[in-house]
Amino acid sequence: MKSLFIYLFLLLFLVSGRTHAQSESSDAFDPFSDYSEFDQDSDEEADVNFFRNGRLLTLGLATGPRSFTNGMAKAYGSGPNFGIQISYFFDLKTALGVGIMTGDSPLKFSTLSGNSVNNYSGNVSFTSINFNIKYFMNTQNVTKGLADINPYILGGFSQWYRTVSVTELSVQSRENVMGADVGIGVEVPLMRRKAFLGLQATYHYINFGDEGKDFLFNGSTNELMENKIDGDLMDILLIIGLNF
Repeated sequence: MKSLFIYLFLLLFLVSGRTHAQSESSDAFDPFSDYSEFDQDSDEEADVNFFRNGRLLTLGLATGPRSFTNGMAKAYGSGPNFGIQISYFFDLKTALGVGIMTGDSPLKFSTLSGNSVNNYSGNVSFTSINFNIKYFMNTQNVTKGLADINPYILGGFSQWYRTVSVTELSVQSRENVMGADVGIGVEVPLMRRKAFLGLQATYHYINFGDEGKDFLFNGSTNELMENKIDGDLMDILLIIGLNF
């Protein structure tokens, strides 16, 4: 009888020890089985959604009218504007946009020399290199017909090059300055999202050297500008591009 109790005690001890060992092994950290490249399930879902539905790069041809404000609007006429627009997407909503645009506008102004008024004409050329951040709005909660439209806002800076040619005086001046950009736009997918049609309106804040000054145009005859050449630029671009 005594040996039976000893046998049962040893059997209970062995079973208890195995159960405790299994419990400790199940609670132990395994760096291989528990490793995950994503900290959260939402990160993994966002990356999968980006590679399935997102765009990595867009390349577009842009064209549209350029206009001016204040004194520039009196001296410079509206003219065509064209160039290339490239966007690199960090995720579904944010992209870095780089654009190179150029265009010419007619030039017409008057100067004052004593009691006489002299009229001049010519051409002014603007070339810009723009760097902007685009943020695309979420349209998932709108109606089905508008869900594919991708509206966005943009902001950034630009480098501007201006060349002014005056016909009557056979003179030409060049200047380059920095500027700031702000605008809005919309993109509509085409060809099963392989291409897009975009419309973008941008306001360019610039400050050339003759901004707001009584510009002494011709020092030899003391001719002063009748109107100050101040103001900023605006353009509306139609963009046709490809998605990559």
